[in-house]
Amino acid sequence: MIKLKPYLQVAKPGIIFGNLISVIGGFLLASKGRIDHELLIATLIGVSLVVASGCVFNNYIDRDIDKKMERTKNRVLVKGLISPQVTLVYATALGLIGFVMLYTAANPLAMWLAVAGFIVYVGVYSLYMKRKSVYGTLIGSLSGAAPPVIGYCAVTGRFDMGALILLLIFSLWQMPHSYAIAIFRFKDYQAASIPVLPVKRGISVTKHHIILYIIGFMLATLMLTLGGYAGYKYLFVAASVSVWWLGMALQGYKSANDDKVWARKLFIFSIVAITSLSVMMSVDFMGPTSNSLLLSAVW
Repeated sequence: MIKLKPYLQVAKPGIIFGNLISVIGGFLLASKGRIDHELLIATLIGVSLVVASGCVFNNYIDRDIDKKMERTKNRVLVKGLISPQVTLVYATALGLIGFVMLYTAANPLAMWLAVAGFIVYVGVYSLYMKRKSVYGTLIGSLSGAAPPVIGYCAVTGRFDMGALILLLIFSLWQMPHSYAIAIFRFKDYQAASIPVLPVKRGISVTKHHIILYIIGFMLATLMLTLGGYAGYKYLFVAASVSVWWLGMALQGYKSANDDKVWARKLFIFSIVAITSLSVMMSVDFMGPTSNSLLLSAVW
């Protein structure tokens, strides 16, 4: 009898759930209150399958370094609960079904965005950049930002300024989020010889980068309102969580702080921040108009 639990675990359901929240945010932002429920469900399933496929491939690729890290030493492939050969078939099937669903139920653009995110995550990040370059996190952030853009473009059928702003917001968010993980999991990354920024250049340098990326994230979040895509309730929440997150990041410069504890708190709040934004862009949307603050400033 086949045990289903290992197949669910290797697909990382927590990561899938987190991505679905952002997909809903992008989808409802673009829908502007006119929700196609069938399209929403199909998009969620399609993205879930593609994300699951990427996670399974990542588990397959990382099985040699996972055994060296305390956090990952009990993963399914490390413990041999699923064979590598079966894992590859499983990952491929998930991805193909997900791509086909996005193409047929949504539109070709949604599928190609999913393909691009998948290639960046599996082909560029997991297979090469993660192990070879300190810039791996930056490259990986692009794939992490794909789900909300897919949700948005599933509705609009085009990649416009709104999609670009979402890509910026979620890419910039990924950086301090990931660096915080790398700090409080420093020994794991060091043991596995993964060249993340804290390991290669030190925690103090990483703190500077975290501050800069949070400031960039703050500016990007404001663009949704300035561009006429989201309302002022969203703007208030976006500004509030960004300032709070920046304040938490600045606390890292206090000499009395435990870097591991500080980084974990920063990581937890990053999830609160991005979830808050996804919820607010879902409920406080506007159609882009020529009267938007951003366009008015340009013209």
